[in-house]
Amino acid sequence: MNRKISIALLAAFAASVSTAALAQEGAVTGAAGGAVTGAIVGGPVGAAVGGVAGAIAGTAIDPPPQRVVTYVEQQPVPAQPYVVEQKVVVGKPLPRQVVLTPVPEDPHYAYAVVNDQRVIVDPDSYTVVQVVR
Repeated sequence: MNRKISIALLAAFAASVSTAALAQEGAVTGAAGGAVTGAIVGGPVGAAVGGVAGAIAGTAIDPPPQRVVTYVEQQPVPAQPYVVEQKVVVGKPLPRQVVLTPVPEDPHYAYAVVNDQRVIVDPDSYTVVQVVR
């Protein structure tokens, strides 16, 4: 059984390395993590399924370009930042009552200050893409 898991992990690693040329960092990390978890839970088949699922999840939340992060860092904090009860977490949506400010140079991103944190958000889904530290 250990040999099967080793072969599955090796195959998953090879797939994630070949994917690196085409995918962004989030997909590779997601594929590798998903493959390892899948192999532990479901053996060789689990590794394959976990790798694919991890790659899909990893690409869903790509970090924004540095120019977007820099832009958000340089903006003044609004007089009335938003406070929400839930924890602000990458991958989770903000409540729709939070008003987002678009990033002028890149319409794929918007930002807000929520719970005293600057957050970069996908304006279509309100999903937090990055918490700016």
